[in-house]
Amino acid sequence: MASIRTDFYQVPLPVVLTDATHGVMPHFELVTVRVQDSDGAAGLGYTYAVNSGAEAFAVLVDRYLAPVVVGLDVDRTEQVWEKMWWAVHYAGRGGHATSAISAVDIALWDLRARRDGQPLWRYFGGYDPRVPVYAGGIDLDFPIEALLEQADRFRKEGFRAIKMKVGRADWREDVERVRRMREHLGDGFPLMVDANMKWTADQAVKVARALTEFDLVWLEEPTIPDDVAGHARVLRDGGLPVASGENLHTLYEFQNMITVGAVTFPEPDVCNVGGMTVFRKVAALAEAHNLPVTSHGAHDLTVHLMAAAPNRSYMEAHGFGLERYLAEPLQIVDGAAVAPDRPGHGLTFDFEALAPHRIGGSPK
Repeated sequence: MASIRTDFYQVPLPVVLTDATHGVMPHFELVTVRVQDSDGAAGLGYTYAVNSGAEAFAVLVDRYLAPVVVGLDVDRTEQVWEKMWWAVHYAGRGGHATSAISAVDIALWDLRARRDGQPLWRYFGGYDPRVPVYAGGIDLDFPIEALLEQADRFRKEGFRAIKMKVGRADWREDVERVRRMREHLGDGFPLMVDANMKWTADQAVKVARALTEFDLVWLEEPTIPDDVAGHARVLRDGGLPVASGENLHTLYEFQNMITVGAVTFPEPDVCNVGGMTVFRKVAALAEAHNLPVTSHGAHDLTVHLMAAAPNRSYMEAHGFGLERYLAEPLQIVDGAAVAPDRPGHGLTFDFEALAPHRIGGSPK
């Protein structure tokens, strides 16, 4: 590898969003990583954070990862990943460290597949380019009318599954909002709910039992990711399938969650779990335990990983979308996200449109 460049942006959201733990979200933070090999081949990766913290990712890449990986063979992705992991292991062992690693790893896979002229979903073995997808609403504070209008808009956009937020101060309001959504969507329409770690395990069991009548696909993040035993109790006693993993940052954390029976739908985020290298390992680990894998965030990247996984379930189309800054946004057709056939991940960023939001990164 010959060079690495980072850019750090604060990207405003078209609509202010809220959930149960992150509060009001007027923007998200984005770090892009561009790598180039000595033959001129190039790749693009990115990672992001909710509200704050992403500048640390750019610093980690520029100051600590770039000196380690520049000069290495980009085709030896596992070796590059291991060198990055151990370079910042003591400083992080997850968290900021794996988010920074993720962006570089994604860029390297993009470079390799672009150079070979293949889309990543085929490069990873290929299963089916049409991936079941749901619209991930970040809508905890939406009035009921706005919530239902959003659902109608999602359906017009081609979605055939929807996720809504729960975790309000009074859990009975959550139950009523889910009731209204179920009545609006009708029986059989796939509906998920996401608590964003709001509850204790005891509270989650109580609310889950109250929600069982609404035929939910899953209850997501019922409690904090550190409470593995609590997740297992919610799954065992709550009566609903559990999706979790967007706040797990290592393969080993997924191993713990899966082997103790604490999750039905493992849910890695390619931008914080260690990139495409680790996401694929989580999907394989889930498959080995006969579990369906789902995803969090970064849908324009994740579609390739899910399109290559035989045990994929629904993937998320996230509210932190980059469609305004992409030449060719992800296509949603009749309930499926369609993995593109362009080489690599196929994303072309409009860096001129992003430029007003740039607040740091590598020297220009």
